[in-house]
Order: sequence, then C-alpha cells, then structure tokens
Amino acid sequence: MTSAISPSPPSLLVACLCAQWCGTCRDYRPLFDQLQAEFAPARFVWIDIEDEADLVDPVEVDNFPTLLVVAGGQARFFGTLTPHIDTLRRILQTQLSADASPIADDQAQALVQRLMRHMK
Repeated sequence: MTSAISPSPPSLLVACLCAQWCGTCRDYRPLFDQLQAEFAPARFVWIDIEDEADLVDPVEVDNFPTLLVVAGGQARFFGTLTPHIDTLRRILQTQLSADASPIADDQAQALVQRLMRHMK
C-alpha cells in the first residue's frame, strides 16, 4: 500500500485494489492519484492485492480496478469501476452528499475494518 499514515481516520477514504501485473491498473494509477488533489483531505490508497493479500483476504478481487470508497468509517461503494477519472469523480461526489448511505456488503465492511486497523 502506498500512502502516508495519518494519525486519525480520514472522512473519505478511497482505496483502489489492483495488481502490479495489470496493464489497466498501471494506466489508471496516474488518474487515481490526480483526484487526490481535488478531494483533499480525502485519503487515497493503492493496494496491490498480491502484496497485501493478508489485508485483502478473504475478498476475491476478480476484475480491475476495484474501488472501495469509505465515508464515516463505512463502505459506501465497493466494486469494479471503469478506469475513467470522471466516473470516479462522480462516485466520490455522490458519496460525499448528506444522503449517501453505507452499502450492505459484509465483506466490504470487514475490509474497511481491516484497512482502518492497518492504517493506524
């Protein structure tokens, strides 16, 4: 995982689950990193599912890029996303709205908890 450790959980966390060998992921990385400036003080993390297998397991990531968006400590979006910056931008804007709610996905919520512990 590549990012600096923060002392407290961010209000918005955006994690991209990818693999080093994935060409789509490599192409998407600069766009993903570019959005961090637009959504400060959100925290963006890049998680290589092979290098961070202990963190990601038992979640099966079959398609790339897979995004996890966390707001208020709860998963708000978890799924494969087309690698377009505008799509991610719209998802983040939607999740920052007051009426956004957590998703009902136990594996995603468990991944959020593991990720938050890992970031401490």
